[in-house]
Amino acid sequence: MCAMARPRKPLLSTDRIVETARALVDAEGLAAVSTRRLAAELGVSGPSLYNHFRTKDEILEAVADSVSGQVDLTMFQDGRDWRTALHDWAVSYRAALRDHPNIVPVLARGPGRRPAGLRLADAVYGAMVEAGWPPAQATSIGALMRYFVMGSALGSFAGGFVDDASAYDPADYPHLQQAHLLAEQQEKIDERAFETGLTALLDGLARQYEQVRRSA
Repeated sequence: MCAMARPRKPLLSTDRIVETARALVDAEGLAAVSTRRLAAELGVSGPSLYNHFRTKDEILEAVADSVSGQVDLTMFQDGRDWRTALHDWAVSYRAALRDHPNIVPVLARGPGRRPAGLRLADAVYGAMVEAGWPPAQATSIGALMRYFVMGSALGSFAGGFVDDASAYDPADYPHLQQAHLLAEQQEKIDERAFETGLTALLDGLARQYEQVRRSA
């Protein structure tokens, strides 16, 4: 009678380390990630992680790049006009950051050497240049959109108000009598604010674009 084979532990891989680290960051923040904690979560010895990553910072960089890799870039390849493509990209970008807000401070440092981050920057810049924007302005557009999207992901305007009506004494805050209701409408308000700001940005860029075309 043959003995049943003992189940093998899943092999340690770069992807598995990144997925585990990302889950930790999502649940507990950047401070939760350490090689010791990760090794425990993965069921391996600490030194085995060093076959894939030399430092904790390298792991966080990989987590950040995995989030950048979730951003859709197809809108820059399927014939959409530059304004529509920028809008759709910004929505996808914000969705990725909204799902993983704790990694935003790492992403905010810039793409560095991260492949997905560099592909993202390349796609936006390339699409703007191909649409007729001068290279310097295409660079500014990429920076502007990044500032706007990341800023929107760093916190919630509506979520910053407490749901206690007594906190807003009309004698002191005559225009905040409904502020205690903002928190319960957080997602709707933040989405609407993002779309309002994005539309305003794109309207302004469209006016600049007309000037660029006339000059050309």
